[in-house]
Amino acid sequence: MPEWKRTFCALCYHNCGLEVQTAGHKITKVRPDVHHPRTQGYVCRKGLKIAQYQDHQDRLTHPMRREGNTFTQISWDQAITEIAGKLSEIIKKHGPLALAYMGGGGQGSHMETAFGRRFLGALGSRYHYSPLAQELTGLFWVNGRAFGRQNLHLGPDLDRAENFLAIGWNGYVSNAGVNRARKRLDQFAHDPDKRLIVVDPLTSETAAHANQHLQPRMGTVALLLKSMIAIVIQQGWENKDYIAAHCRGFDQIAPWFKNFDVAAALQVCRLDSSDVVELVRLYATRPTAIRSDLGLLMDRQSTMNSYLEMILMAVCGRIGTPGGNVFYGHVMPMGSHIDERDPKTWRTMATGFPEIMGYFPPNVVPEEILSTQEDRLRAMIVSGSNPLISYADSQSYARALKELELLVTIEISMTETARLSHYVLPAKSAYEKWDATLFSITFPDIYFQLRHPACEPLGEPWEEGRIYTRLAAAMGLLPEIPDSLRQAAEAGRVPFAMELMTVTGRDKRAAAMMPFMAAETLGKSLGSAHLAAVWGIMMMYPQHAGRELTRAGYQVTPLLGEELFQKLLDHPEGILIGRLDPDDNLGELRTPDKKINLYIEELSGWMDEIEPELERAALTDEEFPLVLMAGRHFPHTANSIMRDPAWNGHETVCTMLINHEDAEALGVETGQPVLLTTAAGQVTIPAEISDIPARGVVVIPHGFGMLFNGREHGVNVNTLTSAKHRDRIAATPLHRYVPCRVAGA
Repeated sequence: MPEWKRTFCALCYHNCGLEVQTAGHKITKVRPDVHHPRTQGYVCRKGLKIAQYQDHQDRLTHPMRREGNTFTQISWDQAITEIAGKLSEIIKKHGPLALAYMGGGGQGSHMETAFGRRFLGALGSRYHYSPLAQELTGLFWVNGRAFGRQNLHLGPDLDRAENFLAIGWNGYVSNAGVNRARKRLDQFAHDPDKRLIVVDPLTSETAAHANQHLQPRMGTVALLLKSMIAIVIQQGWENKDYIAAHCRGFDQIAPWFKNFDVAAALQVCRLDSSDVVELVRLYATRPTAIRSDLGLLMDRQSTMNSYLEMILMAVCGRIGTPGGNVFYGHVMPMGSHIDERDPKTWRTMATGFPEIMGYFPPNVVPEEILSTQEDRLRAMIVSGSNPLISYADSQSYARALKELELLVTIEISMTETARLSHYVLPAKSAYEKWDATLFSITFPDIYFQLRHPACEPLGEPWEEGRIYTRLAAAMGLLPEIPDSLRQAAEAGRVPFAMELMTVTGRDKRAAAMMPFMAAETLGKSLGSAHLAAVWGIMMMYPQHAGRELTRAGYQVTPLLGEELFQKLLDHPEGILIGRLDPDDNLGELRTPDKKINLYIEELSGWMDEIEPELERAALTDEEFPLVLMAGRHFPHTANSIMRDPAWNGHETVCTMLINHEDAEALGVETGQPVLLTTAAGQVTIPAEISDIPARGVVVIPHGFGMLFNGREHGVNVNTLTSAKHRDRIAATPLHRYVPCRVAGA
């Protein structure tokens, strides 16, 4: 009987534990891993469909070079040599500002980033356009101002919470952000001593299970959050002791809320004042955890929403306290703290947006390429990303990518972006290589899992780490590797660690290129550049996580990193790798005075705009009287990583949801094609009358419109979104509020 192999899902950042049976490059059976220490047998339908991700006709098998309108198969040596030569030529002529990297390892393969970012930096560029900056960098920016580090993130402490407040998050079908989301939501909804409260303009699957659902008007999240803070302060419900001990700047922010017209604001939100007051009273007086998501992050006030959410949590004493929102731990932060007030901080050249947590917003890439200035983007390496489907303004992206002097795509499939590239390099799939994810969404325990190869490679794909290492070597970026280091790698990991310390101690260039040095030595001994990178992470982890490791039962010794690495090899289901102190979570703050900074000067003017009459006027658009929610979380979407529509049983799942009253007014019936138009474009799509959207709102899922087997399946919602419809701080696309109109096709 075939062996069951332990692995985890790579289709969303929840990374549920799985067991698979395989034959060659195919996954033949999938089941949840009941022994997985974090997810304990929990999995959604997406995870059970990974066989369709692994095996389909669009899989790439060999390097290819564009020749006119077709591609020719070439060898790896030829591909590496030609790409290295073209990159060198472009950088020599135009400088490092001309180069960008778009990647990040997707939802479950983060070792690619360790090599991709280091390769970019070695060439002198910092332009990393990450999917994290498509959604989260406004929040990261607020974290940096409030907590002292942009990579210090909060999550709900559900084990100690009495109530669970979900804002713009459909966890019942998306899972992301909460471990075993559906089970946790049911626990709060069904326990008579707990409450599940949902704030969402849609009657989502999560809202349908809630004890209470507040349904604000689409686009009014900021007005609602400001009203909630005003109620707290006007009623005297703020946690005065907490504010005095742990916050700074309360006296500066309080005037924003003391005389705020709550009644008028909630009228614009179309909410009953008594319902909101009762919610605020509950939140201010009982341990209540918040989970917010794209309904807040991609709403029309984006970064301001994150700021108001932080203030609400802080004035009620819900940051770093039991049952509120706590700072999560991690094996390695997913980015660095970057303060754009530092004049050395890079900005995009044409649009002027700053680097946040080490990332730049994909939304601005077309403008950066199509700019007429000398310092414009001319070359891009796109790895594990498909901007033509995933990012706003697909038409502009297509025009821009065609203007690049060099576009290299590293992928497992022939995507829409790959079809426009000069070179397409096949990467191993998530289940053909060693890899890991840096996502950690549990508290206080910190887990880490090494994904072992489960399938044989299809064709001649390489790990991304190997690709970048070969490119770095071809471009002369690697320092000379001493024979002593190669010999130590053959002798074993412990001798190698000692020799590596000696080599990097005397050669700063070797230290700067550590992932490549390890890949070229230990990686060859282990048979994997990625495995060598994980070994390096484990060797460094005890240096900054001694307390967390001690709480988890480890003895911190010079060889603990090696012990952890071996444990990962022995336990493919993952291991406990640290434990935070649940009684001193506020000790994680990194502000100079260890207090939460409530006043952010740059947002004070914006705060003045969040007023009832100004918002009422901003929500009126005669040309586009409806609002499109561009991107729907439901079980049938997995962005563009699942290409074969067979994974959905060939169902017609890409529809436009419309409220029955709007449908009746427009004379629209379920299944009828309609023409949906925005300022950016228009599509024809089947309508589906649904109770999910409120009146005045239509909903289209993301992750469709891909070309497979010569046919386009569904519509690409990003043909309807404008890259310039974005947040003023972080350039996050405002996908949850796209003005539109609908007519019969």
